[in-house]
Order: sequence, then C-alpha cells, then structure tokens
Amino acid sequence: MTRAIISFDTELSAGLYQRGADALANYESSILGRCREGDFGIHFQMDMLERHGLTGVWFVDPMPALVYGPAIIDAIVQPIVTRGHEVQLHIHTEWLAFAPFNPAGRLFGRNIGDFPLAAQKKLIGLARDILVGAGAPRPTAFRAGNFGANDDTLRALAALGFRFDSSFNGAYLGHGCDISLDAGNLGMRDHQGVCEVPVSGLMDRVGRFRPAQLCAMSEEEMRDALDHSAASGAIQFSAFSHSFELLSRDRRVPNRLAIARMEALCRAVAEDARVSSGGFVTLPAPPARPRRIHVAAPKPLRTARRMIEQGVGHLAHEVRYVRDLIAVTINSSRWGKVLGGVFLAIA
Repeated sequence: MTRAIISFDTELSAGLYQRGADALANYESSILGRCREGDFGIHFQMDMLERHGLTGVWFVDPMPALVYGPAIIDAIVQPIVTRGHEVQLHIHTEWLAFAPFNPAGRLFGRNIGDFPLAAQKKLIGLARDILVGAGAPRPTAFRAGNFGANDDTLRALAALGFRFDSSFNGAYLGHGCDISLDAGNLGMRDHQGVCEVPVSGLMDRVGRFRPAQLCAMSEEEMRDALDHSAASGAIQFSAFSHSFELLSRDRRVPNRLAIARMEALCRAVAEDARVSSGGFVTLPAPPARPRRIHVAAPKPLRTARRMIEQGVGHLAHEVRYVRDLIAVTINSSRWGKVLGGVFLAIA
C-alpha cells in the first residue's frame, strides 16, 4: 500500500518575534492558530485527522528555545505525543540571529544548508536534543526549514543516526533546496546515507512542479496527485502544511478554503483502499533498486480551475490583508488621503 504521510511544519514565527511578540503571543498565533473565531492550529488539525482515523506527523522546530527558553517547546511537543501522533525534527536557523548564545559561533544563515558540514551536525544534534528533552521520542526523520537543505545536510543526518529526510521539494530546487536529486522522480531512494522522502506533487504546467501543500493545491489536484502515487505503486505520498496554515495570511480569521482542502485530503486518504495513513517510524525502506515514480503530467483545465479557486479564495479570506497592503502602498504617496478612501471602499 501507499503510505500517506500528512505532515505539518510546526514552528514559531521569527517575524512575530522581530515585531515584539512574546512567547505566549507567538505560541497562540503560530502553534494554536488562535484567532477571533477560535483555534485552528495543531489541536484542530489533530481533531480533523482523528475524525477520519488518520495519524499525522508534526515536524517541530526547537530552535526558538534558544530565544524563548525550552518550556515553549515542551508545550508544543507534549500534546502531539499524548494524542499518539508523530513528532519529527524541523529546523529554522534564522533564530540564531536572535539568540544570546550562538552554538555555531560566528556563523549565521537562513537555511541549514548555508552552514558547513561540521556546523550542520552540531546544530541538528542540538535541535534533536532539545526536542527529546521536551518529551519527543528520538526523531528518525528531518525536514529543513524553507526546504533549505543540501547534500551535506543528509551527510550530517546520516552521521547522527537519522533514517529519513523529507527536505526535497521540487518547487524549491535551486531556490534553497540544493539536494542533488532528480526532481522528476518522486520515489523514495537512498542518498548520502539516508532515505530521501520527497514532497509529492504534480506538474501544473510544463516545467513547473506544484507541491502537495494545502495552500498550493486544489482539492482536485490533491486527489489526482494521491491517485497518481497509488496507481504508480509509490511507497509514499507526502503532503504537507504548517501549524498556522489554516488561518488567513494576517492570521486574524480562519481560511475556510484551506480547511475544506484539508478535510477533502483526509477523506480521500481514508476512503482509498490502496492507501494507508502513518508517519516515518514504521515506514519501510525502499528496495535496493527502487522504482522511479514519475511526476503526474499537467492538465491545463485543472490548473485553470485551481487558479480561479485561489483567486476567489483570496478575495474571501484575505480581504483585510489586501486592504492593509493597499493602505500602506497608497498612503506613502501624496495622494494617499484621496486614493486611500477610494481603494479601501472598493476592496
């Protein structure tokens, strides 16, 4: 059977920290997904998965512990573990710029792949230890923040005893992701001492890969990508989201389009007899000569339908965000007071 791995990159916001958010405010927004209508973060996501009998994977970033202290990582990890879902390791090295002590010395970088091998081993090892200290089982899988890994990242993971990496995303190849693999193959395979589990997806137009992410794919595209993986005999179908992705971009209201997409994905996985649900702990290793899993070909009408849906969704769920952008833009000009009223009224 094809293992559907539904994962969530679970991270506090460095941007909110820079804007003065304390640990509690950042936790409520980024992890709980709290807005005026309720919570739409990790607990809401676990509730939805459990209604469909599914198990999820939360890739948790422990690096904010260097700024906020370790207790906040405990608060993220323990509910996930208690409810029987899987915790794996995520890392955003942007936090080093704000930490009073930098374990990498004078080295800084947006992505873990920006660091030399020795520093990568040190940072990943530290992040793993913080995660385990928060109550997570020793992680067996890793995903780089921003998918910003390279081959040295995989070498570091192998040296630290990790079995799986899930940092390879064809949409980020050459844009932070520098793992030397073929983006045209979505199959699991061994690389640099670990098993790479690529993010799944399809081609939405010639030469353009669309990853299996809630905010990127329509329900139709996600079903087609899942069906293609199962029909191709893939070991895994790897879809991802974020702990805060069910909120609007300004995080003030729930994004009903994203919520509907997650519900549809859960239903599709639960109803497909060719597909099982789970994570990395029991994921079988690929054979010595794994089958090549081609990326599903583009369908122009399907892509057009998603673009229309996205446009309508942005109007429905991002009105305040758009208004704020317009206000900032036009109020920076001498005609701001006049044009501002016109544009805000239209929006």
